[in-house]
Amino acid sequence: MENKFFEKPATYVGEVNINVTDLESSLSFYEQVIGFSVLEKTGDKAVLTADGKTPLLTLMQPKDVVPKEGRTTGLFHFAILLPSRADLSSFIKHVARAGARLGASDHLVSEALYLNDPDGNGIEVYHDRPSNEWSWSDGQVAMSTEPLDADSLVAESDKAWNGLPNGTVMGHIHLHVANLKSTKSFYIDGLGFQVVTNYPGALFTSTADYHHHIGLNIWNGENVPAPSENSVGLNWYSLVFPDEQSRGEKVKNLENQGVTVRKEHDAYIVKDPSENEIHMQLAR
Repeated sequence: MENKFFEKPATYVGEVNINVTDLESSLSFYEQVIGFSVLEKTGDKAVLTADGKTPLLTLMQPKDVVPKEGRTTGLFHFAILLPSRADLSSFIKHVARAGARLGASDHLVSEALYLNDPDGNGIEVYHDRPSNEWSWSDGQVAMSTEPLDADSLVAESDKAWNGLPNGTVMGHIHLHVANLKSTKSFYIDGLGFQVVTNYPGALFTSTADYHHHIGLNIWNGENVPAPSENSVGLNWYSLVFPDEQSRGEKVKNLENQGVTVRKEHDAYIVKDPSENEIHMQLAR
């Protein structure tokens, strides 16, 4: 994996925070099936990590939590990027033994496995092909959804799965949104991302010529509502900016669009037009 897409000067997804209905049940899944370790745990919250120091996923069990709501905006999936194809090979054998229901795709730029947590939160686990093998034309990267060569992937490595390896990052997030036009204005004109792939009912956006840091779709329907605040799904996700100047410019862009931006501790907090909450943070 090439870290240039997840370090300065790129802007990228850092952490995802989601609601679950039963923290202990979800924690068991994310530790035993996905391979996270616990960085911090309180009564209704667990912060998960791959390297023992960097938060990647936080699980919350809100009071009066309600199950995942259909046909709303919010989380489609978050995507865990493994360092190598060998790691994905170890993972596919591990989750098969665990009896998890899997989807699988070859996206040309990457190979990906898909599964849901106990509450139906979508998860992708993937590895990237080398970026010099990606095909670009007129600022657009070629991506597709083709069958995964599972036999080749399984044969890639004999290494036993021992949890998420060091070097694992939150590769991207894919969101349900209500309207692509307002969404594009927010993410492109406001946050400074570039559209790198147009897909039926969806946009894929990135910085630093990555294949995508953020996917945005209207597959749940146009103008669908945001979910209830205490429902299963996305609470917020963070975008990591390379420096204060870059972040400050994007804050001004959003304020010029009439977007409300508030400062909280060391982050600026905004909501996109579909009520997906973003914490604008600085690289540490």
